[in-house]
Amino acid sequence: MQTKLYINGAWVSPAEGGTLPVIDPATEEVFHHIPAATAPDADAAVRAARAAFDDGPWPRLSGAERATFLRAIARGIRDRLPELARIETRDNGKPLPEATWDLEDAAGCFDFYAGLAEELDGEAETVKLADARFVSKAVREPIGVAVAIVPWNYPLLMAAWKVAPALAAGCTMILKPAETTSLTALELGAIAEAAGLPPGVLNILSGKGSVVGQALTEHAQVDKLAFTGSGPVGSRIMAAAAKDIKRVSLELGGKSPFVVFADSDIEKAVEWIMFGIFWNQGQVCSATSRVLVEAPLYPRLLERLVEEAKKIRIGNGLDEGTLLGPLVNEAQYEDVLRHIDRAVAQGATVAAGGRRPEGFDRGYYLEPTILTDVPLDADAWVEEIFGPVVCIRSFDTEEEAIRLANDSRFGLAAAVMSEDEERAERVARAFRAGIVWINCSQPTFTEAPWGGYKQSGIGRELGRWGLDNYLETKQITRFVGNEPWGWYLK
Repeated sequence: MQTKLYINGAWVSPAEGGTLPVIDPATEEVFHHIPAATAPDADAAVRAARAAFDDGPWPRLSGAERATFLRAIARGIRDRLPELARIETRDNGKPLPEATWDLEDAAGCFDFYAGLAEELDGEAETVKLADARFVSKAVREPIGVAVAIVPWNYPLLMAAWKVAPALAAGCTMILKPAETTSLTALELGAIAEAAGLPPGVLNILSGKGSVVGQALTEHAQVDKLAFTGSGPVGSRIMAAAAKDIKRVSLELGGKSPFVVFADSDIEKAVEWIMFGIFWNQGQVCSATSRVLVEAPLYPRLLERLVEEAKKIRIGNGLDEGTLLGPLVNEAQYEDVLRHIDRAVAQGATVAAGGRRPEGFDRGYYLEPTILTDVPLDADAWVEEIFGPVVCIRSFDTEEEAIRLANDSRFGLAAAVMSEDEERAERVARAFRAGIVWINCSQPTFTEAPWGGYKQSGIGRELGRWGLDNYLETKQITRFVGNEPWGWYLK
């Protein structure tokens, strides 16, 4: 595992020599240390990326040429898949099969954007003009130097969502992984190096967001900021970007609803509700954490949900059969427990879970938690908890369900379940959210746009929309007339 920063194609120690401990959330043991970058390291990385963009070959390569590097990175991830998955599990706590799934998706993301890079070659849109003396076209070019700041819930996958399209577009980049889960992001530097990526095209800085992250967002030579994380941090990044009018894309929090109508298959509903909130320990920005169930189905569905939630196997993510690992770190664990205690104080009932499971004296483990009777103004119903905690309540009419679903400052995702296809489509259209699932929750595809309404962010990732994040549009207009323009010549 890497112990240095990746800057300008070389592995270097941080300027001030500091490190941060890496703690296994399953055991609470320190098993590694990562370098803690500071402002001088941020400056070195930005200058390397700037030089690679302004003077280097990368933005001037054809899309097909850049695609060969992206595919080599994808192969590098796949070649090291078992090793990287174990690192991810020890770093983040998620079950090993989920870590493997994430890394396969990360490799697929690089392959996908390799294909889009090839499609950029020769791309020029003819613009029809009203004046025949001119011809015009629109071309797309890389924005420049991009900074990507990614969260801890999907360490390498979230990095791939930003690095792959940025490199495909011809940008150079500085990747800042979360300070608690930087290991696989640093390994991405070794994979990029082995793929022959030119120096300065990809730079990777681990360290505290309040130190190196802030230095990167405020750097005058950065053209683009891409961030996934909390709303308050996103707001600060936007404010920093405003100083130099940097391009910004933000994928922020969510408090996503899941509306279940009474005609739904109860067993399918239980499965998708559980996957929508307990997968990845509920540490998912799009988690459907507010479940609204039509009144006739509510009592039996709640009963079945409680029964099945109690069967979920909790354990170390490296142990076979584990479905729910520990939360990522002590701070997150304590924060989720505070949310549960506050919910009870505000009138909620704990129908299942809500505490450390028996037999787990160490590690940041929490039982799958189901809250009922949650007041609509309670923090648990309004705020993102980012843990295995779901709030569930009944509704009487479709109109009420839509109103309750949309009554949030967030708008990242939403889900609806019904056997009535017309109603499901009608409700899906009524949701004020950027991602909507019908008869499921959480499936994510590299080809489809990802992003939210309202305070859940700005812009879209994945698909061609993700590539657009890193491209500028330029108009090129040519005068082809034979006669003088005639402004002063008479």
